[in-house]
Amino acid sequence: KAVPRKVKLPGDICLALKVSWGVVVCGHCKRLAPEYEAAATKLKGIVPLVKVDCTANSNTCNKYGVSGYPTLKMFRDGEETGTYDGPRTADGIVSHLKKQAGPASVTLRSMEEFEKYIGDKDASVVGFFKEIFGDGHSEFMKAASNLRDNYRFAHTSLEELVQKYEPDGEGLVLFRPSHLANKFEDGSVRYMEEKITIGKIKKFIQDNIFGICPHLTEDNKDLIQGKDLLVAYYDVDYEKNPKGSNYWRNRVMKVARSFLDAGHKLHFAVASRKAFGHELSEFGLDSTTGEVPLVAIRTAKGEKYVMQEEFSRDGKALERFLQDYFDGNLKRYLKSEPIPESNDGPVKVLVAENFDEIVNAEDKDVLVEFYAPWCGHCKNLEPKYKELGEKLSKDPNIVIAKMDATANDVPSPYESLVWAWGGAKEGGREVSDFISYLKREATSPPVLQEEEEKPKKKKKAPEDL
Repeated sequence: KAVPRKVKLPGDICLALKVSWGVVVCGHCKRLAPEYEAAATKLKGIVPLVKVDCTANSNTCNKYGVSGYPTLKMFRDGEETGTYDGPRTADGIVSHLKKQAGPASVTLRSMEEFEKYIGDKDASVVGFFKEIFGDGHSEFMKAASNLRDNYRFAHTSLEELVQKYEPDGEGLVLFRPSHLANKFEDGSVRYMEEKITIGKIKKFIQDNIFGICPHLTEDNKDLIQGKDLLVAYYDVDYEKNPKGSNYWRNRVMKVARSFLDAGHKLHFAVASRKAFGHELSEFGLDSTTGEVPLVAIRTAKGEKYVMQEEFSRDGKALERFLQDYFDGNLKRYLKSEPIPESNDGPVKVLVAENFDEIVNAEDKDVLVEFYAPWCGHCKNLEPKYKELGEKLSKDPNIVIAKMDATANDVPSPYESLVWAWGGAKEGGREVSDFISYLKREATSPPVLQEEEEKPKKKKKAPEDL
């Protein structure tokens, strides 16, 4: 066990992990522990990683406002600089902290240093400057400082390098990772703008760093996902099988290149089936076996499309899938339980296939609970929610409904327990809270089922006592 301490190593950075081990070990802490240990080994002599048991060192954890576990804090020169929000895999932690250690942009003083730097598994952005400390160099350094969390930066004034890459004496080049080299795109991209500015550098990097088809990982997924994205899932492993990993990636890239050159808009990536098994489950592909890639598209709006035909080595199956996608001929994939044969209970059962029909009915207001079967709060709510449904069972205008959000695709505008049309959330979870809420928000006043009056017990006469 260790506590944060001031260290004097390159960059003067320290990453401290606040954990709770105790008798019952935090599940998240257990998952992070081996990744954190592996990262500490790889970063030895560069950035120290330490950990604190908050059950035994409560004063330390309270001092830094730790309320949940695991919490990771960054320290520079012995002072806290904030919560670590980077990746939580060993490689991700190492990559992130290397970017944080030392200057925002590394100075390259020899050809050997340059070759080693651009040979890293992550992309590199290198500035070439005949004259250091000019306006262009100043803007480059500002961009490196602002973007260092996500990208690697270096600069050089070595004459041999400047003449080779920037004969004009000032400019930038983005070098993609060598293990992703292919014949469908250049391994490096030159910055072509006349003026070097922070905004233009940022756009240049974002437009080019991943190329046609990046390797999607847990560490870079936030930078890649969120767009109209096709992913080919297979046994991607660039450490143990780089040749096999690029075999299928090249086939995806060949087809992608033809559609992109034709003016179609879509992003592409490859990902490990093992690492992204949860996504395969979302596409209904988790039970599919074999070595060929499984292909699916998720749009920025959350719409999903699955390639049903088996991926062919000549790429024709992928071509047909993409052509149907761009022609609008694909049916959207919905993960859904079967529509209930009978749905006459006080609480209507929603599945993805009947959601629109029930929730968007023109003459109905619908209160929907999105739940998970294993959720303790959901289990506690169940009898109260059923009672609410029974009280409103005769109301012609209000529907009480629920959906298992783990077994069905949930429309993106909706969150846990919301008023489906209004979108406003209510804090109380008692039956009276729901009724009060419906009285305020429903289109028509709720029609409540009157409780049957229980017969009063007849008082016994004195002579019967």
